[in-house]
Amino acid sequence: MKQSKISALQLFYVMIGFEIGNTMIFGRGLKAGQDAWLTTLIGMLFGLILMFVYIKLTEYYPGDTLIQMIPKIIGKFLSFPLILIYICYFTLLASTACRDFGELIASTILVQTPIVIVIGSFMVLMIYCLRGGVEAFGRMGEVVFPIYILSLLVIWILVISSEPFNLKNMTPILGDGIKPVLEEVFPDVITFPFGETIIITMFFPALNKNKYIKLAGLSVILIGGIMLTINAILNIAVLGPEVYSKYQFPLLSATRIVSIADFLERFDVLIILMIVAGVFFKVGGWTYGAVVGISQLFKLKNQRSVFLGIGTIIIPFSLIYASNFVEFTGNLRIFITNYLHVPLQIVIPILLLCIAFIRKKLNSSNSS
Repeated sequence: MKQSKISALQLFYVMIGFEIGNTMIFGRGLKAGQDAWLTTLIGMLFGLILMFVYIKLTEYYPGDTLIQMIPKIIGKFLSFPLILIYICYFTLLASTACRDFGELIASTILVQTPIVIVIGSFMVLMIYCLRGGVEAFGRMGEVVFPIYILSLLVIWILVISSEPFNLKNMTPILGDGIKPVLEEVFPDVITFPFGETIIITMFFPALNKNKYIKLAGLSVILIGGIMLTINAILNIAVLGPEVYSKYQFPLLSATRIVSIADFLERFDVLIILMIVAGVFFKVGGWTYGAVVGISQLFKLKNQRSVFLGIGTIIIPFSLIYASNFVEFTGNLRIFITNYLHVPLQIVIPILLLCIAFIRKKLNSSNSS
């Protein structure tokens, strides 16, 4: 990959798209009913804490990705298996995002097209972009993100103007107490999407001005969390808490209800546009992280061929890790959340920060 840099604004575009990309179409905090929007808001607060952890690690080891920090913190012997786990983790999540995309596209607009064609075509375009380097990815963010936001704003306006829209559907607030909300916040909402922003540690070294690291990172969590909260409020106001909790894609369901003068209907195309744009950031972020991790672990200079290899792995893996979408959204997703998301997004980064803090204090005392 070219030794190029991206601006703080480009990093913001890429990461905000990564955070809210495919999350907008999924329902979060379903079991909390009318308080689902609160789960996102509280999750955002914990997300800010996690982002602070990622930023502090970068400040302790400026110019290093997460993969380069780990050996400096815990040593080469212990770091090798942990780095391999992170690389496999990034690759797995790229494949799950591809599967989400493929399932929705194949079940809505391309019902006669095999899902392998949908995913394969998307990955060819994805790898073509990423082989141009992080700068090309950042520039694509400048182009794609405004389209995503414009589509989202149009959908929100249509949803608000629809006849079923009623804010009374959100009452009573905390009618069942705070417990259902907290049970949804941890670990589900914290890890998806806020904890997934751990991938930003792979992008920080590419930032052209390091002084904007904290601003870019915290802005991603704050603005993304607010947007997801507004989206949840609108979905609940249209569908009602009972219906909202039953749909896997509530935004798509709410949009299908929209009808203007019984003439303009079926705004599904805007949702599909958002899906393509959102998955572009999600898959691109995970794939970039996996390729950079492999290149740094094995000290490879040419990363272009690594992109081809990872892309070749992601396509079949997205199809075989779950026999159907129902299986993935059930026990498999619970397994990924509890045994991969929680330790790799929360536990290990916090432990790494504690060790880095202690090492820095010891080095300071030895120097004095």
